[in-house]
Amino acid sequence: MAARRSMAAAAAPSTVVSSSFNDGPPSVFDKIVKVTIIDPSGARRIIPAMVGQTLYAACDLNGVDLGPSSSGPPQEKVRSTTWTEPLYGEGAASGFDHVLLQGGNEGVEIVEPAHDNEKKMIEAYWDADEIFPESRLASQVEINAKMDGMVVYVPDRIVDDIP
Repeated sequence: MAARRSMAAAAAPSTVVSSSFNDGPPSVFDKIVKVTIIDPSGARRIIPAMVGQTLYAACDLNGVDLGPSSSGPPQEKVRSTTWTEPLYGEGAASGFDHVLLQGGNEGVEIVEPAHDNEKKMIEAYWDADEIFPESRLASQVEINAKMDGMVVYVPDRIVDDIP
C-alpha cells in the first residue's frame, strides 16, 4: 500500500492524498503477509507469503529449507460449521516438513486443524518429545491474511539425504 501511496503522491505533488484511498481496487500487497522463520540455530528471517499458498511453498520460494514436502493435497476442507468438502487428496505423505506455529496468533487460531493423516505422519517421523500442540506440517498449512507477523520455528531436521 505504501507503494501505491507514494505513486499517487508523486503523480500529484501539490495535492494531499486522502485517507479514503483504501476504497480503491485491491492490490497484490493486500494478499501478502510477513512470516518470521526461526531456524534451529536461532537465526530469524522474515519472508513474504501469499494468502492461499501453503507455508511450505512460501518457505521454498524464499530459500528456507524445510526438507522434502509432504506434498499430498488435503483430503478435505472445512468450509463452514456444517459443511466439510471432500477433496479426495492423499493428505500428508511424510513428516519431514515439521514446523511449530506460534501459539496465540490470530491466523493460527483460524487455520484448519490438523487432519488425522497429518497427525499420524508427525507421530511416525518425530519422537514424542519433539511433538507439541503447535506442531504442523508446513505443506498442510494454508496461509491466511491474519497470519501477518506470525512466527514459525523450524526444529532440527531429520536426516533425509542418506543415499
